[in-house]
Amino acid sequence: MREMHKEKIRGDRGRQIGRAFSPWRHSWGCALGLRPRLVWIAPLALVLVIASFGAMRCLGQTTSATTERVALDRVVAVVNGDLILESDLDEEARMAAFQPLGGQTSATREQLMERLIDRDLILQQIRLQPQAAIEDAQVNAELGVLRKSIPACAAYGCETDAGWEKFVAAQGFAVDELRERWRQRMEVLRFVEARFRMGVRISQAEIDAYYKGTLVPAYENEKATAPAEATIADKIQEILLQQQVDKLLDDWLTSLRAEGSVKIVKPGEDLP
Repeated sequence: MREMHKEKIRGDRGRQIGRAFSPWRHSWGCALGLRPRLVWIAPLALVLVIASFGAMRCLGQTTSATTERVALDRVVAVVNGDLILESDLDEEARMAAFQPLGGQTSATREQLMERLIDRDLILQQIRLQPQAAIEDAQVNAELGVLRKSIPACAAYGCETDAGWEKFVAAQGFAVDELRERWRQRMEVLRFVEARFRMGVRISQAEIDAYYKGTLVPAYENEKATAPAEATIADKIQEILLQQQVDKLLDDWLTSLRAEGSVKIVKPGEDLP
């Protein structure tokens, strides 16, 4: 349904702008192990998808929910020829329900837009550097952990497949759709890990400086005693590593925006 509608938008404009992407296909605002801007979703992933909103309906059968979603499908951004729609922003907001451990926070429209643009830029790079497909077993394993990590799932009985399906449907998604979104979230995370994380090295001096300059003062402010550095050195290393990956990723995305074409389309404005 969504791809058909996007093709209609392109036809009405008389342009072939390129294939559009849905938000959590691109990743993880608060994706596990990744900074909030991406997942996440991502995405996320936050999670990632090339799927329609739901099953195709028979010709002539139109529900009010379908009509409402189609009404949202205004082009809000064009990223190197890829479309981002108003409904993508809506989906991105709804995907916050799948953040584990109740960590989801409300994002502004501008934050959602930036997240989708970033993920679209990453997916475009993934297409240029194809990776091995992520197997169904890997996706199902992550979703199995996720089902146990979302506090709101308890009320639906997400430990059962029927309960999980009800929870997913309550957020406006189908289980198969969510699975594909999560698969692409995993693809984005894998790409970022391979491109940036592997080359980062944290020295003992950096760990020492963080412990003495950041962690110990934080404990002192809480009137508590900091644990011995040796017992948390691995956690400090992970924090510092993630900070460096975030910086490298930010710089890279900034360069991709500068080298490419990113256009946010205001209401009533013609497409570029």
